[in-house]
Amino acid sequence: MSRKTALLRTDQPANGAPSNAPAPHSNAPVPPSTTPPSPKRLIWMLGPALVAGVAYLDPGNVASNMTAGARFGYLLVWVVVGANIMAWLIQYLSAKLGLVTGKSLPELLGERLGRKTGRRLYWLQAELVAMATDVAEVIGGAVALWLLFDLPLLLGGVITGVISMAVLGLQGSGRHRTFEYVIVSMMAVIAVGFTAGIVISPPDAGAVADGLIPRFEGSESVLLAASILGATVMPHAIYAHSALTRDRFPTRTASLTTPRLIRATRWDVTIALAVAGTVNLAILLLAASSLQGVAGTDTLEGAHAAIAASLGGAVATLFAVGLLASGLASTSVGAYAGAEIMQGLLKVRMPMLLRRLITLIPALLILAAGVDPTWALILSQVILSFGIPFALIPLVWLTSRRELMGVHTNRWWTTALGVVVAILLVGLNITLLVLTFTGAA
Repeated sequence: MSRKTALLRTDQPANGAPSNAPAPHSNAPVPPSTTPPSPKRLIWMLGPALVAGVAYLDPGNVASNMTAGARFGYLLVWVVVGANIMAWLIQYLSAKLGLVTGKSLPELLGERLGRKTGRRLYWLQAELVAMATDVAEVIGGAVALWLLFDLPLLLGGVITGVISMAVLGLQGSGRHRTFEYVIVSMMAVIAVGFTAGIVISPPDAGAVADGLIPRFEGSESVLLAASILGATVMPHAIYAHSALTRDRFPTRTASLTTPRLIRATRWDVTIALAVAGTVNLAILLLAASSLQGVAGTDTLEGAHAAIAASLGGAVATLFAVGLLASGLASTSVGAYAGAEIMQGLLKVRMPMLLRRLITLIPALLILAAGVDPTWALILSQVILSFGIPFALIPLVWLTSRRELMGVHTNRWWTTALGVVVAILLVGLNITLLVLTFTGAA
């Protein structure tokens, strides 16, 4: 044996990895880095949460927040703020799960649901949730194209689907950063489109502060509060975020320690939820300051007409552009989540574009049947409510398991907060379902 070969065998283990490299998926304690990431490196780490955060700005959010502000003014400001705080914890836990384990939430659930029947039943409810999300987002894009260009809703749905397939093609070809750039750019358009109105017509600061006091005014306000929460914390965003961090930061990345990635992820989630929360709050404040008591604002087209009458055509156009970007971006992320759900739970890998085409069909059928778009949006939010416990409870449980998360296991108070959030969200979504099916909606 040559001297060179002997040295190689001494310095490297049998698998060829450097001897000082952490073993893949190791739960051994990793010494925390004392050097904070440079601003340039920190910016490079951002992205997954911004993509997942688009789910918090979909047409369902627009409809819920617009209706709440138009009917109850500033009453439910506290709900939007509280929902955003809860969403921060949920998305952080999802991102951490993907970083530490190198697997998505659907993958981990697929491993733990041993029986095929259990995996298939779990996949079925998750798939229905993903398809309901897609229906809302495609319809939102179709309505926006109708408002902007007077296109028939069915044609608008087809165009929305085609554009989302092009965006998904970036992710499917491995260009994760390009995919993130496109989605984040759409998020910027959404932010401008939905916040322009409050710049023209600023809300009353005292009324906004008063709206931070938790209270309700009748069952309809409870229903809208539950709708806001249901539209904010979406199951597919939980599934998607763990997969996005897994894809972006595979555990074989040796140049960055997991603690540094987790610190960067906190910044990523904070920025994403700050943007999403600000936009959602702006939508409610716009409706509260300019549309309260105006008839017809319980539909997207009615709200658009009321904005045009109250604030002018330019603001209304920006609103419609924001709605279009919302539909395009969120439907792309939703399709990504759906593909991950199928692969993780059923071990079935379907080409992303083929899957996008299949999940586009229900939305197009609804549009072709002439179903009222706003009613379809509301129904999709009800279906989403069914899926929240199935995503949220396993997330809190898995991130609290030391044998899975190692030194990155939740602290006791993090798990306690997660349990409280889960109970609150599940309870309010049950309230939404009860109010809907008893006719209170």
